[in-house]
Amino acid sequence: MPKEKGNKQQLKNPKGTRDWYGEDVDLLDDILAQIQRVFRKHAAKKLDTPVFELQEVLKGKYGEDSKLIYDVADQGGELLSLRYDLTVPFARWLAMNPNIETYKRFALSKVYRRDQPAIAKGRMREFWQCDIDFAGPSDSMAMDSEVLGIIVKVFEGLEWKGQFTIKINDRRILDGLFEVCGVPADKIRTISSAVDKLDKMPWAEVRKEMVEQKGLDGEVADRIEKYVTLKGGKGDSQTAEQLLDKLKSDEALMANAKAKDGITQFEKLLGYLRSWGALDVISFDLSLARGLDYYTAVIYEIITEGSRPPTLTDGDKAADEKKKTDKKAKKVADEDEDRSDDPTVGVGSVAAGGRYDNLVGRFREKAEVPCVGVSFGVDRILSITKKRLAQGQKFSYITSKATDVYVMAFGGKEFDGALRERMAIANQLMNAGFTAEFTYKEKPKLPAQFKKAEQCGAPIGIILGQDEMKEGKVKIKVMGLLDSDPRKEGVMIDQKDLISEVRKTLAEQRVMTAIEERSKGNAGQMDSSATKVSIEELQAAIDKLKVGEVAEIGGVKYST
Repeated sequence: MPKEKGNKQQLKNPKGTRDWYGEDVDLLDDILAQIQRVFRKHAAKKLDTPVFELQEVLKGKYGEDSKLIYDVADQGGELLSLRYDLTVPFARWLAMNPNIETYKRFALSKVYRRDQPAIAKGRMREFWQCDIDFAGPSDSMAMDSEVLGIIVKVFEGLEWKGQFTIKINDRRILDGLFEVCGVPADKIRTISSAVDKLDKMPWAEVRKEMVEQKGLDGEVADRIEKYVTLKGGKGDSQTAEQLLDKLKSDEALMANAKAKDGITQFEKLLGYLRSWGALDVISFDLSLARGLDYYTAVIYEIITEGSRPPTLTDGDKAADEKKKTDKKAKKVADEDEDRSDDPTVGVGSVAAGGRYDNLVGRFREKAEVPCVGVSFGVDRILSITKKRLAQGQKFSYITSKATDVYVMAFGGKEFDGALRERMAIANQLMNAGFTAEFTYKEKPKLPAQFKKAEQCGAPIGIILGQDEMKEGKVKIKVMGLLDSDPRKEGVMIDQKDLISEVRKTLAEQRVMTAIEERSKGNAGQMDSSATKVSIEELQAAIDKLKVGEVAEIGGVKYST
């Protein structure tokens, strides 16, 4: 319960949660819309499941992370838990609907994990996930490659081109190499979990965990190192194909049935990825393990800048840096404390997924419904997008949610404030597709109305004058102009022309705003591309906007 001082409660959010409001909500809506747009192009259908599940549905599906599940107090004899992800509920739904053999599903919902929060970096206890999953039989790697193609389309749709990498591996290859190295069968999952931490800590620390905490023979750990430090693809010293060729030439590895099967299928996947235009963004990384128990074959994580802790680099330098930051990390070692400022904590992956062929069978005996999918961590995507916006980067899909028009009125002592007329004008603007506001006071003062218009960000004001209204006229005013601007006082128009004049004025303002932003450049310097927009192109854009069409200026789309 919230602490009380006297009779007053100390109100606060539960740790790892936040309220969504203002510009963050608008940005969240834009990001969700972009992701959903890609999902629907691949013929996926939306599915929504309850926020809580029976405990027995969730338990035993997440490996070491099962301890992060939120359990709910006994409710009428049912033991419940808040959903940890959207994948297990989907598998449960498939098991309950045996008539469904194939399905393309997407979900946009919140999930809950009792993880250590770092809110500023998008690491939350209540957070948004967007999933897309394909269920049903297919030829080897066909569905997997399409899901990877969707990942590329989503991040390119979010305008992250060149700013993300898909780390990819295969559980069959990983389990096979563990067997070749001599890892006992009962330790494969726990050693896999340790290897998965190589993106957060140096090899020396991972080896120490394997040997001292998990009881693995040191020589076995050293043999594992030879494999799990190999990478090939984007940003690596060799291509994915070259790394695959190395594995194919490894006699011990190819003599293992699991590893051979994984390597053979992975070669097929690389060919399919070329068709989806996804090959250039992958890094075949043998250290990628994914901690969740239900993955059976291909696994992947998507990383970007900030995914790794800023203090983590390769080799001995990483260990030195980690020691330097240990003291600071200890200050926030309490698992309930927010670690946004902790240099040992990165954003983490911004999406992850893989193939899980046996999960539905855990809920319905003899069920054979192979599945593959990916989850996008929306809070982390939003956190990074906000950072890029603050650095001056522009995103064409992010739309302004500011009010278009603010309706005002003024007159003499006998003036009644024209509240009904302001309502009627606002309604007329709303019916035409504009966002409009006005004050609810009957007799507001004009300076107070201008202040409200400024606060809501309206670029245009409509002013109803006591005498002008009798003549069927209103004044349209561009807000925020300099005193020297001849349009400062506004322009009188016939009320019957209100909608067309508002559309025209908004179009001109948005084009001018676009040019001003382009002229500033990302670093406050002149952007040379701004000079490439001709007068004719500007006029054509204005003409389109005037009639409600979408206009494009320098590759960025604008609309009224």
